[in-house]
Amino acid sequence: MVGVLGFLPALAQALDKPGFNWKFLIIGFSTAHYLFETYLSLRQYRVLQRESPPKTLDGAVDQETFAKSQTYSRAKSKLGFVSSLYSFLLDTSFIFFDVLPKFWGVAGTALKLYAPARFSGEITQSIVFFLGYNLLSTVLTLPVSIYSTFVLEEKFGFNKQTPSLFITDFIKTQLLTVVIGGPLLAAFLKIIIYFGGQFFYYLWLFTLVFQVVAIVVYPILIQPLFNKVTPMKEGKIKTEVEKLAVQLKFPLKDLFVIDGSKRSAHSNAYFYGLPWKKHIVIYDTLIDKFESDEVVAVLAHELGHWALSHTTKMLVIQQVHLFAIFVLFSVFINNASLYQSFGFGSHKPVMIGFILFSDILEPLNSVLAFALSLLSRKHEYEADAFAVKLNYAKELSQALIKLHVQNLSTMDADWLYSSYHYSHPILPERLRAMSWKSEKKEE
Repeated sequence: MVGVLGFLPALAQALDKPGFNWKFLIIGFSTAHYLFETYLSLRQYRVLQRESPPKTLDGAVDQETFAKSQTYSRAKSKLGFVSSLYSFLLDTSFIFFDVLPKFWGVAGTALKLYAPARFSGEITQSIVFFLGYNLLSTVLTLPVSIYSTFVLEEKFGFNKQTPSLFITDFIKTQLLTVVIGGPLLAAFLKIIIYFGGQFFYYLWLFTLVFQVVAIVVYPILIQPLFNKVTPMKEGKIKTEVEKLAVQLKFPLKDLFVIDGSKRSAHSNAYFYGLPWKKHIVIYDTLIDKFESDEVVAVLAHELGHWALSHTTKMLVIQQVHLFAIFVLFSVFINNASLYQSFGFGSHKPVMIGFILFSDILEPLNSVLAFALSLLSRKHEYEADAFAVKLNYAKELSQALIKLHVQNLSTMDADWLYSSYHYSHPILPERLRAMSWKSEKKEE
């Protein structure tokens, strides 16, 4: 591997050009990305103005429901236009007015004034910078989040959060950022500083171990802070799901119900866990609003992802992507022209370097996100087909229709927008793939 990556030092030297305007390049990337996203959203908004549902949905979705779905989607789209412009202006302003070096300086000054001398150094300053910068960014985006929850979602009957719950969630999230994010960042930086030019091997191993630990720890320590998860009571759903798990040799350990209705009227189901011990979690809203066979059909689809190794494939892709990011970061970590372009002089904080590197990587990440969306959509079709082979075609079709009707999910989409943004095919595409026919049509 060392021989294969032997070109990295030469590449790093070639990219470190004194006087090169990296700030202009990153603002250019950000602007191009914003304009492309806006173009896609405008294409989608035109589709959301259609008054009639796709022909595939004849007999499945009535005109009134489709109109409500279009209205809800347009409302979210309008908010998306505002929030994306707001985020773009914030990010550009932060770059243009050198907020990063100024905030880095504030973090250093705060340490000198209020912390013991033993807490001085780049790692401690990076943690203070990270926590302060994260809090500032969160507060600046709070208005959009508040409007989305208490105005938009409330208007369409989906919001179940109270202001006190929203504030409590915010406080808990910030505390978790301090408790988990601080030590995690310290380890991240320590590995890079200690191992020098070969840090990417060890950093990748560290993140892999952390992900495994998080899978185990999250449902035990973190999830209970936000939701109540209880074992599913005996009944038809539990019996049928356990039978399905045995049939597929799925290593089911527990079957839980989560109080999703505490925050939203939307429905969902998922599984998690280590390869030899899996847990299935079903939202109470799904159980309350769907027939037992339909719930089982949804889980047959989800278990199809496991049976077809979709989760494993995505995990491998994720790890390759992560390793590639760390390798590429090693090329920019000591790029003096990059730091100087953003007002850092001769000082080169690792964390700042990673933030700037992430901005440089934005075009590549956009291409990768598009490719992953296409792959994810392919996996969704395959998981649907898997459930159909288990004789759940009718139940899964009914469940998907109900999910879209009750969630007022988007039922029509521009092909380019959906290909880029949607990890799941839209409802008409999935129904066509399952050869669904309305009972009304057959009559």
